[in-house]
Amino acid sequence: MYKKMMLVAIAAAVIVLPGITQSAQPDAAKKAASPEVIARGKYMVQTGHCNNCHTRDYTKKEGQVPEAEWLLGSAPLGFRGGWGTTYASNLRLTVPKFQEEQWVKYVKVMRTRPPMPFWALRDTTDSDLAAMYQYIVSMGGAGQPAPEFVPADHTPKPPYETRSVVQ
Repeated sequence: MYKKMMLVAIAAAVIVLPGITQSAQPDAAKKAASPEVIARGKYMVQTGHCNNCHTRDYTKKEGQVPEAEWLLGSAPLGFRGGWGTTYASNLRLTVPKFQEEQWVKYVKVMRTRPPMPFWALRDTTDSDLAAMYQYIVSMGGAGQPAPEFVPADHTPKPPYETRSVVQ
């Protein structure tokens, strides 16, 4: 169900913002970024706290997780609250589906379920979002997609954390 809802959200973004579509081009066709841009993107991922949710056990291990394991998603840990149960997506699989400009435009208008602070991306500069995109793409695809969203009236499989986030 969650995957269907995400597809609807992406489709809605395509309708609202002409020109935002997922790329049909292979990864090799994406423009190469400079080492400085990649370093800026890594810095933004770290200081934007993306790893806290999108990297398994990052908080528990106080950030001592090898970079090769970053941004693979929260599976199997879910975040449960009044909205249902969400799982932090595997950014290394989802972000490269977009071209840089498309991703920047998409994250400026997306609205996600808790605990994702989507407004933090909305308030990030385009150049910093582009650097984050380039860093994530440079890491290469790995891991598995996140589990599907579990509605509030269903009990998810453990493990999950209960949150009282209101958005």
